[in-house]
Parts: sequence; structure tokens; C-alpha cells
Amino acid sequence: MQKIQDYILLINKELSSIDYSNKEPKELYLPIKYSLELGGKRLRPALLLLANDLFGGKTEEAINAALAIEIFHNFTLLHDDIMDNAPLRRNQPTVFKKWNANIAILSGDVMFVESIQFLAKSNPKYLSEILNIFNLTAIEVCEGQQLDMNFETLDTVSIDDYLNMIELKTAVLLASSLKIGAILADASKEDANHIYEFGKNLGVAFQLMDDILDLYGNPEKFGKQIGGDVIANKKTYLLLKAKELAKDNLKKELDFCLTSAVLDKETKVKRVAKIFDSLKIKQRAEEEMNLFYNSALAHLDSVNAPQEKKKIFEDFAKALMNRES
Repeated sequence: MQKIQDYILLINKELSSIDYSNKEPKELYLPIKYSLELGGKRLRPALLLLANDLFGGKTEEAINAALAIEIFHNFTLLHDDIMDNAPLRRNQPTVFKKWNANIAILSGDVMFVESIQFLAKSNPKYLSEILNIFNLTAIEVCEGQQLDMNFETLDTVSIDDYLNMIELKTAVLLASSLKIGAILADASKEDANHIYEFGKNLGVAFQLMDDILDLYGNPEKFGKQIGGDVIANKKTYLLLKAKELAKDNLKKELDFCLTSAVLDKETKVKRVAKIFDSLKIKQRAEEEMNLFYNSALAHLDSVNAPQEKKKIFEDFAKALMNRES
């Protein structure tokens, strides 16, 4: 795991060296500087570099692609915050709250273009292929965000619909980061696809774990209000599975909890949790999560690379799935 931490430090160093302070108009560029300085896990670009190393690549030949991924990710957050009307990002005011929505939109647009510019600095030998992957992924992320917004007003959303949405919104960017890193190291097509599938399946498993932790996580470690998804009637795997399985009185109780205007938040969470427990929803969600997790590990196992290097990915996946927050 130390190698990932080293890559994260490198990403932060490279991002901090990008000088936006002297660019004009300041209202366009200072929000970009601000958003990148808010921090973040930097896992996607670090994993791109790790995948590049897995296949014998050179960090200096993959660093610009890694920066492209991180700038693109932060661009999506800038626009997501506007759509969600989110006041805070990493405990600081979001860009559209600190400035305004119009500025946040334009600054985000520039970040998207800059991400492509950084990607374009990569080895010309691989540029066409990684640009195609990057552009397809950018479209898929937007598709996932639109589906997520659609779900807010749809009465019926299937489990398959939900899994497809989180794959697009969350998992494909992680997967593409790994694949781009592999391609820049001249990995075989088969190996690049296996590392992509590893990332995609792990990304879905990660989101399912997030759904579970929202209700069943340790409140001291989770860092968010326990039951926030329940309070918001968010169509997570847990709620959709409960809707699928609940019959008769349980269905009436669930419908009441979701539509009642008189239940306070704490009572609502407790009553919904009781319904989930009676239907063994947590166990079912964990079983689904493990299907994706085990599929990820199977693809990792199929990668033709040194076992000691693959173990770093396996340890990372285990740490990701054993988290409490």
C-alpha cells in the first residue's frame, strides 16, 4: 500500500505545481485552483500509475494521463455539486456557493478541456486509443449521472437498472484509469481488458459497500449521518431489494415509512431498518457485493504480471472492502 501512498503524494505535488493564480479572468481560474486544493483521495490517478507499473511502464510517461483523470474527476464534482445543490465539499464551501453557479459551470468546462490537454501529452503511439477510452468514459459518467437523477422521480427502478447506473456513474472511471495506465505500459489487449474489468467490478462492489455502510456502518467512523439514504428515500440496492421482497404488511409498513409526513427522521430510520432486518437485506446486499468483488479478483488473477505486483492490487481491494467509513 506504500506504493499507492507514494503515487498520491506525487499526484498532489504535480497538481500543486499547476499555476492558475496569474491566469485571467481570475473568476474563471481561481475556482479551478480552489477545487483542486480541496484535496481528495487521488485514488484514480494513483491506480493509473500503479497499473502502469504493473506492466513495466515508466511513471514519467504516465503522469500526464494520471493528472488528466484527476482533473476530469474534479470537473464532474464541480457540476455534480450544482445539480445536487450541495453547500459543502470536503467540509469547505462548494465552488458554486463560494462564487456562483455560472462561474462553476464555466470553470468546470475549462477543467474538462484541460483534462484532455493533459491526456494529449501522452506518448503519440497510444494517444488515439487512450483518447477513445477517455471520451467514452466521459460520456458514460454523464449517462450515469442522468440515470441517477431520473431515478429520483421514477416509481419503478429495477436492481439491474441500479447496478447499471452505479457502474456508469462510479465504476467506469476507476476501470478506465487502470486500463489507460496499462496501455501506456504497452500491456497486451487481453491484460488491459482484465485490469479494466477488475476496476469496474471493484467499483460496483465499493458502491454496494457504501450503500450498506450508510445504514449499518459505525457512526463514529462513517463520517456521515447514519441512515441518510433512508431519510432521503434514495433508491439504493437495499431499498430496491426490500421493495422487491416486501409483501402484505411489510410492504404497507415500508410504503408508509417512505411516504409519511409525520415520522421524524430517527423513527423512520429505525422502522425501515427493522423491515430490512426482517428481509435479511444487509446479508443479500453483502452477497451481491461479494459477487462483484470476487469477479474483480478473478480478473486480477488472469492478468499476466508478476504476482508480487498483483498483490498490491489485491491488498488494495481487500482494504477497500473491509472499511468502516
